[in-house]
Amino acid sequence: MMIRYFHSGQVCWANLNKSLLAKLRKKTGYTFANCKKALELHSNDLAKAEVWLKEQAQAQGWEKATKLEGRPTSQGLVAVLLDAAGRHGSMVEVNCETDFVARNRAFQSVVEGISEACLKYIQGAPTSTIHPFTKVHLDVDQLKQLPSAKGSSLADEVALAIHSVGENIVIRRAVGFKTREEDQELFLSGYIHPTPVTNVAAGTPLLGRYGALVVLKGGKDSEKEELLGRQLCQHIVGMNPLKVGGEGDEPAKDPEDEHCLLLQEYLLDPTTTVGHVLAENFLGVLDFTRFECGEEASEQHKIPESKAVKASN
Repeated sequence: MMIRYFHSGQVCWANLNKSLLAKLRKKTGYTFANCKKALELHSNDLAKAEVWLKEQAQAQGWEKATKLEGRPTSQGLVAVLLDAAGRHGSMVEVNCETDFVARNRAFQSVVEGISEACLKYIQGAPTSTIHPFTKVHLDVDQLKQLPSAKGSSLADEVALAIHSVGENIVIRRAVGFKTREEDQELFLSGYIHPTPVTNVAAGTPLLGRYGALVVLKGGKDSEKEELLGRQLCQHIVGMNPLKVGGEGDEPAKDPEDEHCLLLQEYLLDPTTTVGHVLAENFLGVLDFTRFECGEEASEQHKIPESKAVKASN
């Protein structure tokens, strides 16, 4: 007697829509086997298969993130992002274990998303009613809870990235500035090193190993001021000043030991000082912040915030 067995549960491979499989793989980036399984479990329903894949990846990502937690992360990237008007800006540092992952496009995409989420938070943060600008510091717990563009938390996005790249990833720190709308003379400038090889559109995060954000006061020539602002940020990255400086600050005996920004020899023209360059161009510096990827806590220099306001969440 001949007995025949029939498959009555999951969808057979022969019945799978191969075009859906290709579409799901392209859209999600998950493996052939996982996409095939997702479509089988959900009877070729592309939307349900995609949700299932993301849920599985999220669970595996958190599992892997827990296993890798505590592993040293001395590599990574700094991201600087300004809005198109130059009125709001954010700078974040995200660390990973190796330079290889730091150059991975998946990791870079996560850093860009974190930078954009921080800028959005800063744009909506309370504005000082006393000072012309607000300085916003975000701690690690605040950063993890910020919503990403996909609606999930940044912590969830990092867990997915850990699952993807196989290394520990840590959102380390973030800072931002926002200026008051009525103070039209104020603007922000940002810089990243190494600088991008190609021009990056306004409103796009800049990625590198070093970054600087500066709050300037001007209003005479916006095009020229934009260039000078970037050059000043370049100086801050290269010369690592500890404070803006002002009345009462005496020049150091050795220019190499000078830590006041205004008294330092200008990086692009050592025959003059930063203060002279700013005065000649009717510019003033109100505050700045510099990040170096992987620097030790003891090496991070806190800038005086007499004119800054911390935003609490």
